[in-house]
Amino acid sequence: MNIAISNTSEKPIYQQLFEQISAQILGGRLDSGYCLPPIRQAAQELGISVITVKKAWEELERSGLIHTMTGKGCFVAELTPDQKLQIRNEMILEQMIRDVSYYKSFDLTLDETIEMLKKIY
Repeated sequence: MNIAISNTSEKPIYQQLFEQISAQILGGRLDSGYCLPPIRQAAQELGISVITVKKAWEELERSGLIHTMTGKGCFVAELTPDQKLQIRNEMILEQMIRDVSYYKSFDLTLDETIEMLKKIY
């Protein structure tokens, strides 16, 4: 598991952790059954709060990407390729809804938004 936390990012640290682990699971870099490090260990290794890691793990579980086995730890869920695709698309759609609202606040048209996206993609 490879995680890079930025203290200067506008995103909360738990969100950074959630997004990076989600991408690793959905991208196939963390296989089904992979045991995530215990919350305290992850917090210590990353130099962040236990509460922050716990919140990220809770979001991962709520999203269906991991499951907790009491007394054993948190494990990457067994997901079919279709399930991974569905979860990925739901996450992307949620982000796009937030992004489009932001663009609309600047009165950008759809065409202007698409042109700007093309330039940076």
